[in-house]
Amino acid sequence: MNDREDANIRPGRERQLASLYATARSLTALGDVDDVLDSIVRHAHDLIGTDFTYLSLLDDAGVLRITASEGTISAGFRSAHIPPGTGLGGKVLESRAAHWVGDYRKAGELQHDPAFDAVVGKEGLVALLGVPLLVRDEVIGALFAADRSERRFRADEIALLSAFADHAAIALDNARLYEESRGALAELRSAYRTIEEQVVVMERAQSVHEALTEAVLAGGGPQVVASELAERMGGEVVILDRGGGLLARGGVGEFSDEEPEGGVLAEAIERARSTGRAATTTGADGRRHSAAIIRAGDSLLGTVLWSQYQEPSAMDVRSLELATHVVGLLILKDNAAADAAERLSGELLTELIVASPHVSGTQRTRARSRGIDLDALDVVVTADAGGPAGELVRHLHVIARQEAGLAGEHLGHATLIGAAADAEGFARTVQQRLRTELGRPVVAICERVTGHDWARAFSRATRCMAVARHLGWADLGAATDRFALYALAFDVDRKDELDRFLTDTIGPLLAYDAGRSTELVATLGAYFSNDGHLRRTADALQVHLNTLLKRLDRISAVLGHDWRATDDLSLRLAVRLEGLRNAVQS
Repeated sequence: MNDREDANIRPGRERQLASLYATARSLTALGDVDDVLDSIVRHAHDLIGTDFTYLSLLDDAGVLRITASEGTISAGFRSAHIPPGTGLGGKVLESRAAHWVGDYRKAGELQHDPAFDAVVGKEGLVALLGVPLLVRDEVIGALFAADRSERRFRADEIALLSAFADHAAIALDNARLYEESRGALAELRSAYRTIEEQVVVMERAQSVHEALTEAVLAGGGPQVVASELAERMGGEVVILDRGGGLLARGGVGEFSDEEPEGGVLAEAIERARSTGRAATTTGADGRRHSAAIIRAGDSLLGTVLWSQYQEPSAMDVRSLELATHVVGLLILKDNAAADAAERLSGELLTELIVASPHVSGTQRTRARSRGIDLDALDVVVTADAGGPAGELVRHLHVIARQEAGLAGEHLGHATLIGAAADAEGFARTVQQRLRTELGRPVVAICERVTGHDWARAFSRATRCMAVARHLGWADLGAATDRFALYALAFDVDRKDELDRFLTDTIGPLLAYDAGRSTELVATLGAYFSNDGHLRRTADALQVHLNTLLKRLDRISAVLGHDWRATDDLSLRLAVRLEGLRNAVQS
């Protein structure tokens, strides 16, 4: 993606997120169910941008009935219903997960209802995305976004609509509860005091949610949410990411020394994950630890933990659950921004390597917009942990942001371009950080850049990496200078020197092997590796001793002299360099 495309997409994403935040008050405000239903489909229509949206609720017979819509043109469609187990709605309700089809009429995997298919045709519905509405772990209906032309729904659209549906379900439940409270007040005057107290508590929960929403709209992040929630609810609030790492902490007091994944905290988190609802456990010190899972659709994003000494009320638990929706939207926004930044960093890194030593004005402008001085980027580091480069690249992006550099994957290698006065020290620092974060050995090789020639530095670093691996290094951070003795094998500028040396020393053996598919060079290497011990050499090659002796005699014949009776240093060096050259080229 280039800067212009990124600039065109980002405002749309920001408008989507802003729309989510802006609807928080209107959706969570106490009001009539019909008003909330209309608000949900209207805001969903603005958020997703499809041709029309509609919301269906389950009746007592398990039939999905369309209760609100935005953008529809057919009166028959607005009052349609779907029998149990049929259509995309039946699939959404059964799986309790988001589903979509590019063309509803051609979707053979769905059980079609003729009556509903008829109104679908009149409405012109083609592509359809549906997400469940869940309230206290029960499916009450589904929210749909539809287009009148065939299309695919992207993962970010599904995640956004799922997050919105979670928020909308809570708002709809609040509205229903409020209407039930008003009805009970009218029918049971004796229960007036109880109902009034319930409304007060609900309004308190709503005020907490509004405060969180206002904090987010003002530009606050997870730390602001944690502090605001702790101030209004008391105790201590901690927000963890999906891996259990600390995102934010608010309020007074401290957790015990136990890790979040151990003891009562782990129990609360596990119960919340398994049930989908907030869960509370009590520690040995009498404190209550409540956990609520942060989700966007089926994606687990993290956990909100609340610790205090009082037994949490039902509305306290609801406030905690509502807070997870706000934090979830923040995490989605931050993840989208981080993914875009990492993608652009990787693209610019590849452009610089491919085009080097030339640097365009556009590239300088893009680098400056990220606080990077291209003239200062004087080292290239490649890293390898014995697996796919993607995991290493994610950690290199963190280092690149801290060091005002660039990171990405180039030609299958995890690569970092940065600035360092000491190449050897920088390589060790990068290697140690990666080793700590991955929990396994890592090799990181650093090469100095001259005259913006990142391509030459990248080539030397990756070829030196192959040499280091061939020599048996599995856990190392070093500059290419460490392997100067083997520079003939990985320095592209010295390729001709290497070729001449190998031709002068073992050229006849290489030609003989190539022409007859023999292994004289490998035999010579095994012989040197075993210090000339015939039996060990034969065992290493897995051949009979007589076969080995015949091969050694053939080597003498091909070379034209008795190499075993003379100084064999040049032959030893040539055989080793040939092995390193093959390792670099493989």
